[in-house]
Amino acid sequence: MKLLRHGPKGTERPGLMHKDGTIRDLTGVIPDIAGAALSDEGLARLRGIDAATLPVVDPATRLGPCVAGTGKFICIGLNYADHAAESGMAVPPEPVIFMKATSAICGPNDPIVIPRGSEKTDWEVELAIIIGKPAKYVSEDEAMAHVAGYAVTNDVSERAFQTERSGQWTKGKSCDNFGQIGPWLVTRDEVADPQALKMWLKVNGQTMQDGSTRTMVYGVKYLVSYLSQFMTLHPGDVISTGTPPGVGLGMKPPRYLKPGEVVELGIEGLGSQRQDVVADL
Repeated sequence: MKLLRHGPKGTERPGLMHKDGTIRDLTGVIPDIAGAALSDEGLARLRGIDAATLPVVDPATRLGPCVAGTGKFICIGLNYADHAAESGMAVPPEPVIFMKATSAICGPNDPIVIPRGSEKTDWEVELAIIIGKPAKYVSEDEAMAHVAGYAVTNDVSERAFQTERSGQWTKGKSCDNFGQIGPWLVTRDEVADPQALKMWLKVNGQTMQDGSTRTMVYGVKYLVSYLSQFMTLHPGDVISTGTPPGVGLGMKPPRYLKPGEVVELGIEGLGSQRQDVVADL
């Protein structure tokens, strides 16, 4: 299934993508794409619904972030060996973990907002894992049972805030509209191998990132298990798993986003996003 949320920011409603290509409204069926709806039992109930009987949503309707109730937005840094190399950093002996504020979360086609004082706003196409049921001290063999599905995310980053201003990376990752998620949550049964997905990102039509989840250092099973040793993962939590090479930071000279530009990105089978770049006022 492809689950989504549609409508104005802050009042999104649950929905799904029907096989005929229309968006169908799930209002009244479930409260939101969150909580119990993300469990195996909740997803099985949704699969049993005849989507053709659900109301059709206007295709021009805004898409919101495809999951609600996200308590933690966990990011993994330097998780692609080739990206670590372009960043001039070593592949870490354990996953690098940092948090992105949940206030950064927005819809897949909402604009990238360059914050005040920014000169180094960058892009990062990433595979997001959406947690479906609580995970605490789970093994790699058990990990996938705790995954509801996957989505595309853009881990937008302000590099000066991230690495030149002292302290942790979080402040360079958490500005408003630095976390586009969607267009939909693809349930795990529809993704045969999350470690074999092509991924790409373009700026103004020019391909910047052209990679694959195959080159991830730490894969999906490992990350879910690893993180669950340090914190309980809850339904709706998002794990953004790192980016392949091709970010602006790694170019010579570096190349960063400017107002008026357009960013497009996607992952095989998970859909695509499009974002206008605007300045914060």
